[in-house]
Amino acid sequence: MRRSEQVVTDVTFLRGWRKSSYSGTEQNDCLEVADGYDNIPVRDSKNPHGPALAFPAEGWTAFVSAVKNGRITP
Repeated sequence: MRRSEQVVTDVTFLRGWRKSSYSGTEQNDCLEVADGYDNIPVRDSKNPHGPALAFPAEGWTAFVSAVKNGRITP
């Protein structure tokens, strides 16, 4: 398996977080992403101060596409 994600331990400098549209309906079951970065930061909303994972845009796009097409169940 090729490891292409990067752990971001200090997320205080990242802005523009939004709840993923594929997060669960429960308030405590949220995945957040931040737009506007070369690598897409993703974090658990229960831990807004980090850490976050940063994925290359093409990897994140492939993941979202797989979820939309039902190949991966959220």
